[in-house]
Order: sequence, then structure tokens, then C-alpha cells
Amino acid sequence: MHQLFYRPSRRKFLYLSAAVLPAASRFAWVQNYPSRPVKIIVPFAPGGTTDIVARILAEELKNSFGQAFVVENKPGADGILAIQELTRSGADGYTLMIGSVATNAIAPILYAKKISFNYERDVVPVMRLVDIPGVLVATTRSFPPTSLPELVDYARQNPGKVTYGTPGIGNYAHYDMVLFAKRAGGLEIIAVPNKAGASGVINDLLVGTVQIAFVNAASTASHIQAGTLRALALANHSRLAALADVQTMQELGFDGVGTIAWQALFAPASTPSETLEKIRVAAAEAMQKSSAVQALQQQAFNLVPTRSLDEARSWLAAGMNEWRKITQEKKLAPQN
Repeated sequence: MHQLFYRPSRRKFLYLSAAVLPAASRFAWVQNYPSRPVKIIVPFAPGGTTDIVARILAEELKNSFGQAFVVENKPGADGILAIQELTRSGADGYTLMIGSVATNAIAPILYAKKISFNYERDVVPVMRLVDIPGVLVATTRSFPPTSLPELVDYARQNPGKVTYGTPGIGNYAHYDMVLFAKRAGGLEIIAVPNKAGASGVINDLLVGTVQIAFVNAASTASHIQAGTLRALALANHSRLAALADVQTMQELGFDGVGTIAWQALFAPASTPSETLEKIRVAAAEAMQKSSAVQALQQQAFNLVPTRSLDEARSWLAAGMNEWRKITQEKKLAPQN
């Protein structure tokens, strides 16, 4: 992968941040925010879980403020391109980002030596929004196992013949499978990365190119219910109503295996705290509205908002410290 360096634009140097305005001016700035459309960057293509969360939030914020919140999809480089655009933007609350554990916790660690910005200095979480349950699924194309114990037995009897899909080496879905194989007694299973991301992995499962994968429940529930994919176990705190018969990894003896992915709202770190707080409060209220709650529940998302800017910062810092340990221990690295 090419190093992601950029030259700050002349506008960046000339930009007068609201943070340096006198207190009275900053108050007026916040009172009038937003006075023009706000951009929400999504680091994935349209239709995925991050995009769904962003559009639900954007619609509710538009209704609250009477101002457009426009979702801009900017996939690529495991989310680094989207984060880079966020750091280049004016720190005035008019450019935000919805990111995931993959793009905004893991990728900045894996790509730390290849990017020209300091992620933990230049980007700040505004609010954790939702958790997304994961599910270990199997293809129904010529693959016998119908349960997790059957999968373990089959993989033991067929070392090196079971393949699993992953959006990339270093992605949490890859780590989850590595940990599962280890906890199951050292299964020899083969990773098959798909550069198209989670949607590509699901397509591989549907046609039988790979046999198993950790994916999110929201993207696969319809396939599971239709019988085109087989759910073997959930990565969640409890069972899901939509997949009531599917046991959790904990129930099946694999506690701690499988990532419950999250989505969160981010902004440039130098955005004035008053603006960040106004955005946080508005986002919290938006996600509690009945229309948003219903839309989130239909996707099997768990609403888990942080309650302050400080809590959001502490939550992200703790999560990144944990993933930093994992990437070092497992020697995970981005694909070239």
C-alpha cells in the first residue's frame, strides 16, 4: 500500500478555527450551529452497517436542526482515506464521521507508520452509538456441519481443508477466527481475504467459495432465515429475537471469542468543545427517537450511547489499548 501522506492545503493554513474566537463569538457560533449543511463521512460503500447507522442519524439530525446532514461514502484503505479527509477538514463541526471498530480502532494502529497524521491527536470520538452483534456462519453449499460442535469435529478430521472468509488480514473478523481455531484445540483452517470487504465475504459464502466466516448479524439475518446461510453461533451478550434458536459463543463454551462491533461518531479533535457537546447532545436525542430506535432494532443493533465527551474519549482509549495488545500479540498487519 502506498504511504498516505498529504500536503495541507492553503485553505487549511488560512482557516480560522472557531476555537480561537473570543468567548462571546464562540457562543454565537454554537448558538447558530448548524447554519449550513453538515457532511458525515462513511468509510464504506453504501448499504453496509456503518452506512445504515449514518443515514439513520443523519435523517434524525436533519429533522432536529432543520438543516441537511449529508452522508458521503469514502471507502478505501481500511478507513484511512475517510479519516484522512476528516483530519483535513475545518474543525468547525461541519464535517463528521461515522466509524467502526475496524476503521477507527484497529486500522489507525495497523497503519500508524504509513499515515501522515496522528490519529489519537487529530481525531476525537463524540459519542459511541451502537453495538452490532456478530455471527459465525457457514455456507450451505456442500458443507456438512450444521452446528459449532460439528464444525470443530469436521475441521479436526479435515486439517487445512476448511476455508474462512475475512475482509483482510488484521481485520477483527480475521482475529476472531484465529482465536476460535486456537481455543478449539488448534484447528488448521485457511484464511481467504476478500478486498471487497464484508459484502464480498458474504458473497463468497453464498456461492461456496469459503465455508465459514464471522460476519455481522444485520447483514446476514435475512440469508440465515432464507436458509442460504447457516448460523452456528452468535457473538453477542445474549440471543437475538430474530435468531432465537442460535446459541451464543459463550453458551457453546467459547466465551470471549467473537467481536461485538461498534459504530461511533467522530470529529476533528480541534473542534471547539462547545460545538462537540451540542453535536453529542443532539445525536443522543436523535438516537432515542422512536423512529430511530425502531430502525435500529430492525437491524439487530444495540443502542449503547456514551453519556459525555469524556466518557467517549476514555472508552475509545481503552478499546485502542486492547486492540494494540492484540495486534502485537498476534502479529497482525495490514495487507500490502
